Amino acid sequence: MANATKLATDYRAEFADFGDAIYMNVSYQGPLPLSAVRAAEEALKWKMLPFNIPEGLHFDLPDRVRAKIARIIGAQPDDVAITTGAGAGSACVAAGIDWQPGDEVLIGQREFPIHYSSWLPYESAGKLKMRVISPAGRFIAADDYVRAIGPRTRIVSASLVRFDDGARLDAARVAEACHAVGAMLLLDASQCTGAMPMTVAELGADFMVCSGYKWLLGPYGAGFFWVTPEAGERLKLGPLNYQALEGARNFAGLPVNNLRAVPGARRWDAAETANFTNLAALDASLDLVLAVGVDTVACHNHALIGQIIERLPGSRCTLASPAERERRGPYVCIAGRDASETPALFEKLRANRIFVSLREGAIRISPYLYNTPEQVSHLMDLLSE
Repeated sequence: MANATKLATDYRAEFADFGDAIYMNVSYQGPLPLSAVRAAEEALKWKMLPFNIPEGLHFDLPDRVRAKIARIIGAQPDDVAITTGAGAGSACVAAGIDWQPGDEVLIGQREFPIHYSSWLPYESAGKLKMRVISPAGRFIAADDYVRAIGPRTRIVSASLVRFDDGARLDAARVAEACHAVGAMLLLDASQCTGAMPMTVAELGADFMVCSGYKWLLGPYGAGFFWVTPEAGERLKLGPLNYQALEGARNFAGLPVNNLRAVPGARRWDAAETANFTNLAALDASLDLVLAVGVDTVACHNHALIGQIIERLPGSRCTLASPAERERRGPYVCIAGRDASETPALFEKLRANRIFVSLREGAIRISPYLYNTPEQVSHLMDLLSE
């Protein structure tokens, strides 16, 4: 286990004073940095005095956010759409495909609900079939998907890091198997973007969806949808944001003739993309993520998680995530040795002002830069009592 070391910079000053609360729940909601709160307040004042709204903001603000997200995931800005969250991107994929009889969407057992809800209306309409696959081992893995992929597979819809156990998918292996049969891979990266270094091209996915309110530290109701140009060409139907029309920046003469969309992912931007308060806050949050560096977050969390795993009281608790770092995302899940004791352990932590999540029979612990080795020691002491 790598020793948990003190950061060279104390990033706690970037966030509100949590008082006596120990917050290790970024996988649920990342706290807004103080800079993001100030940005949202300024944006509210724009609406209070609309004549102060900066010229070109409707386009410049989404494009700033688009460019920063692209840097974080190693992508091109033109391939990023600004959405309200992960589900919005999945809905664009579901609506855009020309489904054929017999098409299947593969989904892992106990996935986050958007992996079901996105395709459910189309299954109900007889356009596709959702096929849920079970893991051969304790955690679902690439091999489970690869074995299930066949000639009828059109999409594999999967989390890069699972919400329920933190298991990390070997996405490149799944993508290779998808492409071998002409299928596509949609990844939900909500539980790791901003906390785990990534380059989308190396993951091999065709689509990536992500909420912005977790590890990107943004407000609820903001996220992104990334799509390769090739996969975008296969989405013939679906929404088209008017701000993605050629000439849309010219508010004095908006295009009404010879309408054409600009190239790239902007066509899937959420309506009213500039959404001043939300997007201004996300813009500021992304500045912090980029200034700190995703590697810094990943290394800090790895050290704290290593401390948790090393000190986990085996007589009371068991690890509910993969033990190997390369198979795990930026957090860890634990459970009571007796599963029936897990809710009580969770309530004990809450009673002692340690805020984590209870998900699918496990306690999910997701620390961040403001958490310290001393706080982890306190957590472990409580679990050991």
